Amino acid sequence: MIIQGQTTQFKVNLLSGLENFAVGTPYVYKIALYNANANLNNTTTTYSSTNEATGTGYTAGGKVLVISNPPTADTANNIAWISFANVTWTGSITARGALVYNSTTGAACFVLNFGNDITSSNSFTVTFPTPGSTTAVTTIS
Repeated sequence: MIIQGQTTQFKVNLLSGLENFAVGTPYVYKIALYNANANLNNTTTTYSSTNEATGTGYTAGGKVLVISNPPTADTANNIAWISFANVTWTGSITARGALVYNSTTGAACFVLNFGNDITSSNSFTVTFPTPGSTTAVTTIS
């Protein structure tokens, strides 16, 4: 089962100073796609290739994410947020969800659930929501 949300490991790492999404971060963040048999949720601690999606054009480990909006503050609402550029794979892929993880440390950050299997025969794109304090893919309040 894939349950969307931030992982507890991500929260611990933030409080321990082990995550950094600022410009010039020494960390590389990636997104990996998973099939419906994956078990991803808040207890996921690290990236794993178990039940990772397969298909032409997909390589285990996923793709590097580009941070489109570094940490941004909405002080009026006491919210901080980040966002990423959309990611596209070329080829035939089926996926039910994804894991964003710190590929430098292997630590899981957050889980995305697509709601059902998404299949593409030519290109598969993960479209991140419009960046904003109430719409970004990950926020902290």
